[in-house]
Amino acid sequence: MALLTFKGAIRQVTGSCYLLEANGSRVLLECGMTQGYRREEAQNRNRFDFMPESLDAVIISHAHLDHSGLLPKLVAEGYKGPIYMTQGCAELLKLMLGDAAALQQRDTDWENKWRKRAGKPLLEPLYTQEDTDAALRLCKHHEYGQEATAANGINVTFHEAGHILGSAVVEITIHEAHNLTRKLVFSGDLGNDQSPLLKLPETLKEADLLLMESTYGDRDHRNLDETLEEFQQILDAAWASGGNVLIPSFAVGRTQDILYYLGKFYQAGTLKQQAVFLDSPMAIAATEIYDRFRKDFKPAEKALIESQKKGDLKHWLPILKCTPSTEESMAINRVYGGAIIIAGAGMCNGGRIVHHFKHNLWRDDCHIIMPGFQAKGTLGRRLVDGEKNVRIIHQSLAVKAHLHTLGGFSAHAGQSQLIEWLGHFKRSPEIYLVHGELEKSEALAAAIKARLGWLATIPELDEQIAF
Repeated sequence: MALLTFKGAIRQVTGSCYLLEANGSRVLLECGMTQGYRREEAQNRNRFDFMPESLDAVIISHAHLDHSGLLPKLVAEGYKGPIYMTQGCAELLKLMLGDAAALQQRDTDWENKWRKRAGKPLLEPLYTQEDTDAALRLCKHHEYGQEATAANGINVTFHEAGHILGSAVVEITIHEAHNLTRKLVFSGDLGNDQSPLLKLPETLKEADLLLMESTYGDRDHRNLDETLEEFQQILDAAWASGGNVLIPSFAVGRTQDILYYLGKFYQAGTLKQQAVFLDSPMAIAATEIYDRFRKDFKPAEKALIESQKKGDLKHWLPILKCTPSTEESMAINRVYGGAIIIAGAGMCNGGRIVHHFKHNLWRDDCHIIMPGFQAKGTLGRRLVDGEKNVRIIHQSLAVKAHLHTLGGFSAHAGQSQLIEWLGHFKRSPEIYLVHGELEKSEALAAAIKARLGWLATIPELDEQIAF
């Protein structure tokens, strides 16, 4: 008998973490950071409620921090075993955890300035670069479809998830006494099959237990052609009004998709703007990693990009200017119109995008494009929800810019895509919906029941099940 405990991303979309116990082994599936409201992010500082040193293995589906962001903390608290993932995930993880460690240190240093003046106790960063380096040394990567032994009687196989580079559907096979075999499948974050670069999520046919994401369990994404038509119209309107276009974008995945689409507009002669700034050191580095892993792109898109000079994403859009340094980033704020500025963070809860908001958000000729999900508690969500005045970098700013939400760019599968993927299983597994706000999971459970006749359960935090 195997036991599974739901430790995170339960009735919310961040903090993925599930503890599997079988054959006397303990395996942690995901080790994600909680993101959103400050009070929720404060939970990241709590010690793990299990002993990290008691774990035999850790398995990571992909490099986004809500799935991997507490790995350095896990290692700092005593974990010393292997961390399994795909090769693409391992490459991106170096980038994302390193950036997270630097951000932890900067935020802590800033907070401690005020605490010292107020006579309050000083804080330590959530984790350091040394913790991050220690975690990265434990990473072991495997190709898609290659079965590996994770722990005693527990094997893991990664399958393409199509979400970001290196993302995986995780298949865990548990071999127990008397030739009993049990199979757990974790969807990870399933990709939107309209995404331009990565291959479609691989379908599986057998599972006893299925953990399935439900980020967009309540809706389908807008048709891609309609989304691209609106994208073009927004760019045209911004050009006509003389303002800039700001795109708060996730550095990994979303940025590369947007560069691809802007390149298509440029190649077609419909992109009027003559300057596109990629103002995110992490997005610049991630784009270089994507270029190294073009073998994982869809064949047609790969051929199209490689038909151009130098054959990579950065040269697919010739008017792209990468601005890795702080000085180059600050210089963009002297551009008052006619530019497209892509900057992090994707949910506007930090990063260079907030500085560009400071110079553009109050202007009625500015257009802001939100190309992805905005979690509750983030500045991005507050803007999407229609707040007319926000505080940014100690300043109160009126929101006069035109705000656009383009859900068709989502890197997550929509409701129908989730159910279609689920429908490939030969028989109904025991289904648990995770990684979704409660109302999204409830809507997906109802749709699964209506369309497949299968039952899906929404677990409670720390609930334990045997299978």
